[in-house]
Formats: sequence, structure tokens, C-alpha cells
Amino acid sequence: MSRQNHKYKMITDINPRSPVSEAYKMLRTHIQYSMKQQHAKSILVTSSIAGEGKTLTAVNLAGVYALEEKKVIVLDADLRKPTMHHYFYPSRSSSQNGIGLSEVLMDQFDLAEGISQTHIPNLHFLQAGQIPHHPSELLSSSKMDQVLSRLYQMYDVIIIDSPPLLAVADAQIAATKVDGVVLVVQAGKVKKSQLSKAKSTLELVKANLLGAVLNQKNKKEAESYYDRHQPQSVFSK
Repeated sequence: MSRQNHKYKMITDINPRSPVSEAYKMLRTHIQYSMKQQHAKSILVTSSIAGEGKTLTAVNLAGVYALEEKKVIVLDADLRKPTMHHYFYPSRSSSQNGIGLSEVLMDQFDLAEGISQTHIPNLHFLQAGQIPHHPSELLSSSKMDQVLSRLYQMYDVIIIDSPPLLAVADAQIAATKVDGVVLVVQAGKVKKSQLSKAKSTLELVKANLLGAVLNQKNKKEAESYYDRHQPQSVFSK
């Protein structure tokens, strides 16, 4: 198996009883506890900077929600550098991303035409689609509100991946449209000042920051790609 293919495999699908999968199940429990009084169902997964494991966290979190037999959709709202489609369509390049969120937001296709059933029971996927000229404006549009409103009616859980907070305005915009935000933090990669700025960015728009997920806490001791990206039991504001 190539390194690239290995990178885009869902451990919660490949081995749902592994220690890494159990860590994602613990994350799911923490989120459910944090949101239980809010009757909430939409969760944005983001990070301060690129390469902290936010997309990996989003797809595996969606996977463990689907294991509960909840109807789940995972949405790639990274309209600049989408990668989530690699987990479900490994042979497809970003230039072949097909009908997705951007086409729906531009009224080129109906929402139902962009949603696909994955190979995982109960888990659906709306890919990013073609990269648009103005991603921030699309995400802030009333059309995005309409899309989320329809998804609320169709699904029990909505997991959304976005660009990093400090790179562009997209994640900040998307954070205002969801019930809760999970901030992924890679140990040893992100600076304390960057993490503080990301948190302040969310507070500025009054986003509901549920907590943070720490990746690669013991990366020197990790034996595999998945061990290095195992989320640690850190989930507090």
C-alpha cells in the first residue's frame, strides 16, 4: 500500500475496535456530553493552521457517529484545498471533484444531486466540488443557510470540515452557522500564539467552541500513522 493511500484510510472503518477508534469514540462521547443540553447536531472541525489533522478527525468522527446507527453526513466545506474526497473516492483527484457544495451554493445543482452514500452504513458525504473564485462569500451566503437547514431535516448529525482558522476567513464564517466547533491541535506543530489567536477568532464571532482535540501528543513513541494521529483525551475549552 502506498503512503498516500495509507494516509487517506479511515481507521474507524478499517478497524473499529482499535485503540485509535476507541479514542474517536471517546471524542464522540465528550462532544455529546458538551452538546446534550442544546439539542444540537452540527459540528465544525477546524484547526489553527494546515496539517494538524482536522480532516482526518472529521471523517473518523463521522465514522463513529455512524456506528451508533445515526444518520450522518460529513460535509467538505474546505472550498480551497479539499481533501476529504480522497477518503471515499481514493482514485479521484481534486480536479475531478465532481458535483459538490460549491455547485449547490451557486445553484448549479440541487443539494440531493451532490450527496452520495458512502460504503459505510448510515454515512453520507457531500464533497467540496470544484474550487470557486469566492469561497468566503459562498459560505456566508443565505444559500449556505438554506443548505444547512435542509441537512438538519435530513440527518441526525452533520460533521463539517473547513480550512484552518488563521489561513482564510472561511472557518470563521462557517463557525457562526453551526451548533459547535471542535479545534484540532497538533502537538509540537502549532505555536501557543497561533492557538491563542485561533481561539480569539472564534470568540470574536461568538462561536460555540466545544473544546480541543490534541493530536500527536506522544508522536516519538508512535508506531504507525494512526498512532501518531490518535486523538488524546483533551477536550476542554
